[in-house]
Amino acid sequence: MTKFEGFGPGVRKWFEDLEADNSREYFSASRDFFEQSIRGQMEALLIELSKKFGGEVTMFRQNRDIRFSPDKSPYKTNTYGVVYGSDSAAQGLYASISATGLVAGSGYHMMAPDQLDRYRRQVSDLRNGPELAKLVAKAEKAALELWGDSLATAPRGYPKDHERIELLRRKSLSLGATLEFGRGINRADGLGFVAKTWRAAAPVTGWLDRHVGPSSTPPRRPRARR
Repeated sequence: MTKFEGFGPGVRKWFEDLEADNSREYFSASRDFFEQSIRGQMEALLIELSKKFGGEVTMFRQNRDIRFSPDKSPYKTNTYGVVYGSDSAAQGLYASISATGLVAGSGYHMMAPDQLDRYRRQVSDLRNGPELAKLVAKAEKAALELWGDSLATAPRGYPKDHERIELLRRKSLSLGATLEFGRGINRADGLGFVAKTWRAAAPVTGWLDRHVGPSSTPPRRPRARR
């Protein structure tokens, strides 16, 4: 297994060049660097941290799914993976590297209808709702950002002036932070930042795991083409 050594300035330049020339020619010519210094290092970081947090590492493909997208750029401009099965975040612990820097976070990235129903009922609950609001405020005070989409107005059945309307409007709830690149991200800074961010997010993700949990709705099967 490759040991995590950090992300040097060449990593930032690789992503900047990919953004400028998102082509198979560029990617093929620099693939060895990508595999060793970017994907290999990201996987090594996640594997090392998974020994502390528990869970199994899944790395995602660099290729974009362009079948239904007007943007036909073949490659993602970040490289990322998730640690699944950790006790601190049932939906996964996330980390990503790009030209911007190292990103870490966790939460419920996309909630299915049954999850949203449970989430909103618990947010409006007189005991569990205020608890989440306090946990979110504490996470934001620790410099974590809330990620995810929100409705433009109150969800059906909930008043627009509800005291926790901002949380009720959310369609997803995840949180994390970014360590900017600078001249590079060394081993100690990278490992420390990701671990600290995951721990700071854990109280919120723990609340979601207890009160929302996974979806019980089977995934929709795609319609056969005629």
